[in-house]
Amino acid sequence: MTARRNGPPIEAVVFVVGAASLGAEIAAARLLAPWFGASTIVWANTIATVLVALSVGYALGGRMADRDPTPAGLARIVLIAAVLLAIVPFISGPFLRISVDALESVNAGAFLGSLIAVSVLIAAPVLLLGMVSPYAIRLTVDTVDRAGQVAGRLYAISTIGSLTGVFLAALLLIPVVGSRRTFLVFALGLALVSIPWLRTRRLAATAMPVAMIGLIALPVGTLKAAGGDRVIWERETEYQYARVVEDDEGERRLELNEGQAVHSVYRPGTYLTGNYWDELLVLPFAGARPSPRKVAILGNAAGTTARALGHYAPQTLIDGVEIDGEITEVGKELFDLRAPRLRTHTADARPWLRRADDRYDAVIIDAYRQPYIPFYLATKEFFELVRERLEPGGLVIINVGHPANSQALEKVLAATMRSAFGQDRVWRDPSQRVNTMLVATTAATPPARALRSQLLTLPDDLRPIAAASARRLEPALRGGRVYTDDVAPVEWLVDASIVDVAADGEGGG
Repeated sequence: MTARRNGPPIEAVVFVVGAASLGAEIAAARLLAPWFGASTIVWANTIATVLVALSVGYALGGRMADRDPTPAGLARIVLIAAVLLAIVPFISGPFLRISVDALESVNAGAFLGSLIAVSVLIAAPVLLLGMVSPYAIRLTVDTVDRAGQVAGRLYAISTIGSLTGVFLAALLLIPVVGSRRTFLVFALGLALVSIPWLRTRRLAATAMPVAMIGLIALPVGTLKAAGGDRVIWERETEYQYARVVEDDEGERRLELNEGQAVHSVYRPGTYLTGNYWDELLVLPFAGARPSPRKVAILGNAAGTTARALGHYAPQTLIDGVEIDGEITEVGKELFDLRAPRLRTHTADARPWLRRADDRYDAVIIDAYRQPYIPFYLATKEFFELVRERLEPGGLVIINVGHPANSQALEKVLAATMRSAFGQDRVWRDPSQRVNTMLVATTAATPPARALRSQLLTLPDDLRPIAAASARRLEPALRGGRVYTDDVAPVEWLVDASIVDVAADGEGGG
């Protein structure tokens, strides 16, 4: 018979454990996404980690159940898993930060080592949860002729619990309370179903759940650091953890990926940044028109480029497209996101562009986020769509972030853009160490010549920037593969670039 004497039914334990196992997997992918994106590789690594951990847990759980076939033994495993699950979001941050720092410096050893450490952190509680099913079967089976029936019932309950955990995490907990608290909610559920089986349950029953409830109530901001700058806004949005930091001079930065990626900048008293946004600002003037009438910005973030373009070209209609609506709102609140003819849209870039009725003199794409970029924004079909949305003589400008000193991603994008725009219509501006501007035009005039011809019509403070960009513009690199919607291994390309740069660095001493 099912063990019920001192605690909840075994079926309840199995159900909660199933929910926590798959709920933790969804939360783990969410935990990694702000740092490494939500690519197929990130999901594959997460799923693989969970499956390996569960498999090892199944094997170990059967052995331990034979050694200590008691409900208390099972409860101890579940309670330890609860504790480990609860601490994952608190202690994984330093390892993830090391991973991203290593990616920035192309330190492959630290990068792989820290990722392995994060995998272990996630795998440890999942391994313990995997031990529960064979343990529960051992406790529940009382006669051999019922073994199949009992095992089938418990596995069915576990699977239903897993489905519940997936939808509970994805549709309710993560959107409402965030990924960190999602881990804690599942940990709390595990503690509540395991504590009644323990002999020391009175003390544990008052300490463990209260502690976890306290952690759930702890403000997210108390866990984040911002160096010497002051955090003036932070949010775990539907898509990412984001924060705005302000320095002593009032400069504000929108930081994603725990501060490793700056997506927008606001400097009081000026519309210029001294960074790649200034190139994005002047390159639209390299088209056939002296001043662009309509510009679309895909990946508008908090609106650094849109704000500046609206100031220097107030007659220009600007469509700013940003998938994360909360980022747009903070742009309006803290980054002076406004322009005389600005329209903001909360949408994914490619579906929005497909639905758009307007034609543009320039389409600016600043939606690539390292290390992994959306593959569907890097294919021949996408660039053909962009060309269809351009006016005659229009151009597309892409900010390509890449590992330092690596040209692999740039070559692939250039080749893919040539397949849509023509072999002599793609140009590059290597304006930054880890940022290269790619420009594709539908005009016969090279963009460098067009930009130089517009210098005298530009505002005084834009002329030096435009002149410098015109001097840097050159034909794009060759040698890349054309990516399509069917085959676009962007993740593999970036991974290989990281390894190649690391090998070159080590070879160079």
